[in-house]
Amino acid sequence: MSKPTKNDPPVSRAVRRSERRASRRCKFTQLMRIRPSDPEKEPFEDLRSTVSVSRTGIYFQTTEPGYQVGMRLFVTMPYSTDPAAVSRDYLAEVVRKDSLVNGMKGIGMKMLLEMNPQHTYSFDFPAPRK
Repeated sequence: MSKPTKNDPPVSRAVRRSERRASRRCKFTQLMRIRPSDPEKEPFEDLRSTVSVSRTGIYFQTTEPGYQVGMRLFVTMPYSTDPAAVSRDYLAEVVRKDSLVNGMKGIGMKMLLEMNPQHTYSFDFPAPRK
């Protein structure tokens, strides 16, 4: 992080000091499917778009009341109903729940684990020598 200079406007200095994230966020929209991972929780399926994404976290808005801080989730993204589409499944944890002025909830989740990593193992062995 660079030090503020005397030419920086006061607002940018305050923003720099308040930013505590380890990685930057990108604001883009990607559809995802979210479900609770705990079988004892009330089941739901939520199809939502991301608001912002970082390497380790996602923030989105929802009307679903079932989210709680500490709750573990299964997340599929990017989500598509096309069976040929490439998507990945993750285990995530809710780390933030905000009440928004539009009546929705803002949910921040931390990605913990990719459930089905795509490995590129090669089991092609050289032909035996004669």
